[in-house]
Amino acid sequence: MSKAVTQNSCSYCTPLGASLAFKGIENAITMLHGSQGCATYMRRFLISHFREPIDIASSSFTEETAIFGGGANLHLGLDNLISQYHPELIAVASTCLSETIGDDMNLHIKDYVARKKGESIPFIVPVSTPSYQGSHIEGFYLAVVALVQAFAKGESNPSGPVNVFPGMVSCEDLRYLKEVLKEFDLSYVMVPDYSETLEGGNWEEHHPIPPGGTPIQVLKHTGTARASIEFGQVISDKQSAAKYLAQKHGVTSARIPLPIGIRCTDIFYQTLEEISGKSIPFSLRKNRGRLVDAYGDAHKYVFGKRAVVYGEDDFVLSIASFLLEIGMQLSVCGGSGKGEGFEEKMMQLVNDNHAEVPIIYEGSDFKEIEMAAMEKGADVFIGNSKGYSISRSFDIPLVRVGFPIHDRIGGQRILHLGYKGTLNLLDLITNELIRTKQSLSSVGYSYI
Repeated sequence: MSKAVTQNSCSYCTPLGASLAFKGIENAITMLHGSQGCATYMRRFLISHFREPIDIASSSFTEETAIFGGGANLHLGLDNLISQYHPELIAVASTCLSETIGDDMNLHIKDYVARKKGESIPFIVPVSTPSYQGSHIEGFYLAVVALVQAFAKGESNPSGPVNVFPGMVSCEDLRYLKEVLKEFDLSYVMVPDYSETLEGGNWEEHHPIPPGGTPIQVLKHTGTARASIEFGQVISDKQSAAKYLAQKHGVTSARIPLPIGIRCTDIFYQTLEEISGKSIPFSLRKNRGRLVDAYGDAHKYVFGKRAVVYGEDDFVLSIASFLLEIGMQLSVCGGSGKGEGFEEKMMQLVNDNHAEVPIIYEGSDFKEIEMAAMEKGADVFIGNSKGYSISRSFDIPLVRVGFPIHDRIGGQRILHLGYKGTLNLLDLITNELIRTKQSLSSVGYSYI
């Protein structure tokens, strides 16, 4: 169906993704150059997923500022942030309002730094993130690129660390990736790393900026790394930190799928094997064996079931690959971003698996997904909480994965990646299908 407007977008504001990425840097705080409402929306959205306090500052545009520019507001906001938070880094992300009026944020920051000459001030990193430019995932990638451009030093070194750009994954995924890298005896720089800043322990005293994150001094080593691993098949060169480091610092890069499912995880571990010169550890091979066994156990419950999958482009691609591995059919695949070649990659995946062609949407909205699911049929929805209303209206189960998860506790602790993460997803999907069969039965199976 042709339509002129987006009714219920699967994507979210570009600066939201940037705000999340900057939370992965030690002693950093984000300021949005725009209205107070933008910062309030970002905070509310992130807090309801991570269940942690999240501060995002604003230059607080008013009607007058929207006409005459926000330089004075930005300068005052930076002064307030420095005096109240004492950050090492202030990340300034633009919004639709500041970009629409043509406010020169970079010039305002240069003027501020010049005015503070001789004083000790934090690093200030700007990034352009108007929401009409892209979705939240584009904002996330652009923030990572801005960080690397600001701090990377030197040239690639064979004995240097490995850069890991994991993309927008869960806190548990980040912790798991660090465990895997240690298994391969690899030193690393992970950008970003919000595994502690957005899921730390209890504090005896309040921290204005939560502890954790990648230190700025460590960020500088991204230029002297031996290699970069970037999860993402449809990231544009402009949004690729690995591409920038390859061009500017000679760091070899490997852009690979998010490691979900056996095929994609095999690619990840083989990449680590090549970089480290170390064979895949026994513990990881043992996890692979358990996963293969679990595929067989779940086969009779999942085979032939039709799935609607939605979320960030690369997340959907890897989830789709996993679903095809376990014998499920793809009914609808909706990408929320504007990734380069999402539809082509999805068609290649379908053709390689000799599977039925699903309805594919780029930059999709939930109204499109609802109409397509009605046309193609579905047994399960797989994605974030935003799809709940559709799954409820269809009386079809929703397996909540990805971001955001607002109507359940623990979204930040869902493990999606690697053999262990795939096993977790397999259990979630299979058990939801079994639960549905039980609940719809007039008898109510106690043994299935």
